[in-house]
Amino acid sequence: RLLCFLFFFLDGQAQALLKQSLASVTKRQTTTAWIECIVEGISDFQSAYIHWYRHIPSKAPERILYIGSGAASYDDNAYRSKYSSSKKGTNVCTFSVNNINPNDEGTYYCAYW
Repeated sequence: RLLCFLFFFLDGQAQALLKQSLASVTKRQTTTAWIECIVEGISDFQSAYIHWYRHIPSKAPERILYIGSGAASYDDNAYRSKYSSSKKGTNVCTFSVNNINPNDEGTYYCAYW
C-alpha cells in the first residue's frame, strides 16, 4: 500500500498548498501506481521545484527526486527505472512507481521548497 499525504509550505511570504490525489493506493505486483500532486499558490509552477519523498516507518524520510522546468533529477541513479515524475498543465505534478513489489510499501509525499 502506498500512502499519500498533503502538506503546507511557506515560500517567503506566500503560502503554497500541495494536495495529493489519493489517501492510499493499493496495486497488484508488476503494475504502476500514479500519484498526482495538485499545487496551489505558486505563481510560476513550471519553474518551481517539486520534491518527492518516501517514508518508511522507523526510518528518516528519503527524497527520491525533484523536478523543476526540465527533466526530473534523481538523488540516486538507481531510482531512474523505478520512479518518474512530470508536470501537467498549470498546477499538477505526477509521480509514478513502476513495477510495484512489496518492497515499495511506504508513505510517498510531495513537497515544495
